[in-house]
Amino acid sequence: MSASVNDSAMSTDLENGSTRRPDGSYPVEFEPENKINGAPEYQQDAFGNEEGAEVKYKVLKWWQCGLLMVAETVSLGVLSLPAAVATLGLVPSIILIIVLGLLATWTGYMIGQMKLKYPYIMNMADAGEVLAGSFGREFMGICQILFLIFIMSSHLLTFTVAMNTITSHGTCSLVFGIVGTIVSFLCCLPRTLEKMSWLSLVSFISIIAAVFICMVAVGIENPGSGVVAVAQTDLYHGFAAVCNIVFAFSGHAAYFGLMAELRNPRDFTKSLCLLQGIDISLYMIASLVIYRYAGDGVTSPALGSASPLVAKICYGIALPTIILAGVINGHVAVKYVYVRLLAGTDRMHKRDWIAVSSWVGIAAALWIIAWIISAAIPVFSNLLSLITALFASWFSYCLGGVFWLYIHKGQWMSSMRMMVFSIINVVLIGIGLVICGMGLWVSGKAIHENPSSASFSCANNA
Repeated sequence: MSASVNDSAMSTDLENGSTRRPDGSYPVEFEPENKINGAPEYQQDAFGNEEGAEVKYKVLKWWQCGLLMVAETVSLGVLSLPAAVATLGLVPSIILIIVLGLLATWTGYMIGQMKLKYPYIMNMADAGEVLAGSFGREFMGICQILFLIFIMSSHLLTFTVAMNTITSHGTCSLVFGIVGTIVSFLCCLPRTLEKMSWLSLVSFISIIAAVFICMVAVGIENPGSGVVAVAQTDLYHGFAAVCNIVFAFSGHAAYFGLMAELRNPRDFTKSLCLLQGIDISLYMIASLVIYRYAGDGVTSPALGSASPLVAKICYGIALPTIILAGVINGHVAVKYVYVRLLAGTDRMHKRDWIAVSSWVGIAAALWIIAWIISAAIPVFSNLLSLITALFASWFSYCLGGVFWLYIHKGQWMSSMRMMVFSIINVVLIGIGLVICGMGLWVSGKAIHENPSSASFSCANNA
């Protein structure tokens, strides 16, 4: 009878997202490697047992996680793609959006599988430790935090572009950047993603409305002359456009953190499908329609492709997503540092002044660094290319292949099916390396040669 009761309790616990039995042990299929190796409890699950905790983290439903993923991925992606289509032409752009989107879906799925195999993974640093020990942990942790800070800075830069457009450059761009930093910092203060999920719904509605208005406006205003199936371009400009498409699918660095707060981590696949279904469809429709009617007059960000009045309206409507999408990435970055500092204690589950002030201090520091980067590289497309080359190439493409090979080590040639998957994932790693190398070249050249890229300037960057 006792065994039956325990099994029933364990089953209920698993359905609620926990991987432990009531006595704290793990069923065999969920047995983490660190548990076997005798690692400290906090390395097995940094959030620990939240029963009776003041602040609970593992409460996200799958659709809330999906909305968070949509909010943190779609906003800047959809704004950068129409200009990429203008550079590459319709046919290559359609192919790249579909192929890169499907590859990003696969690599996102592999992140989910890595989390299920090693339940204690909460971020890329933990995954790095699984792959390469303490060096991998620190290296991957540094890369993740830098990537998220760069994304935060890109949202601050977009905020300055939006405010310059709305106000017709009403004041110094640096002032707008500071205002955006303060607003983003304040929105980043909640410590749980559940509270952020409701903001992500506002963000999603905001970007959909802004893009729809922009599409209608350019369709009415412009004849769309000059639209071509395959554009004549060179390697430098063509690959810069490819980098912007890659960036549109670059939410992977936050996936472990989002999955760590799900009630049931196995629901991550549903969240990923919600994200990829929305972003591939939206990217295809928005980028092709805006380019079809704006032609060579398309801008980056895309909302500026409409007339000055409509552009102001679109940017005004898009302000929530411009801010909140950056805030979600900022939240994940702050959470990583916060957990590293307080892991092994129950402080993160409390609302005392030490726990709260630690979160506030970390958030303030990261947003200030993000503002400095946004002021130093004030050209939207150039910043996206640099971020893609340095980080998205690895997090969105290379690591998915690495995770598959690691999970299935020793089985790569065990059957024809495994051989095919092994080849696919090795090719995927190669694609990521090419994006990294070529992306660094084009972004470095663009930042060096662009005459409008004066750092810490009050100039209008709209």
